[in-house]
Amino acid sequence: MKQNFKESLHSITCFVFDVDGVLTDGSLMVMQGDQIRKMNIRDGFALQAAVNSGYKVIIITGGNSESVRIRLEQLGIKEIHSGIRDKKEKLLELMEENNLSPEQIIYMGDDLPDYDAMQIAGIRTCPSDAAPEIKAICNYISPVSGGGGCARDIIEQVMRLQNNWHTHS
Repeated sequence: MKQNFKESLHSITCFVFDVDGVLTDGSLMVMQGDQIRKMNIRDGFALQAAVNSGYKVIIITGGNSESVRIRLEQLGIKEIHSGIRDKKEKLLELMEENNLSPEQIIYMGDDLPDYDAMQIAGIRTCPSDAAPEIKAICNYISPVSGGGGCARDIIEQVMRLQNNWHTHS
């Protein structure tokens, strides 16, 4: 008998997130010198709470923004992998390095570059405004859009279910 979505959250020890379209709304302000992205402070709180509770938080992004890296490092995230062209290969490598099984991983992506890597994860999630192909393979579609708190949505669900959220709220 197949586990339902909420039951499968019990085994999660690792969150994997894309950046653009998940931790941001996917918009870029192109200015001289850098491309500016907007991140949600509530996502930041949840990411930091997850790290502080001992969850592994991994960022796998095709982008390569120093300001995004600095922001994520300030939240305590150590596994930030930027400029990644083959996210599936990177995820498999990280799973081996960290001795992670698919059942321990929840992956939130929003577009085709995430598709193959998401297929590996035990739980596949996306923001409400993800590409149709991504929505089609997800176990859960957040009612929240990318950059609007969708990471907070899924982190809070996992941590509440595992009785870890109350220690940070």
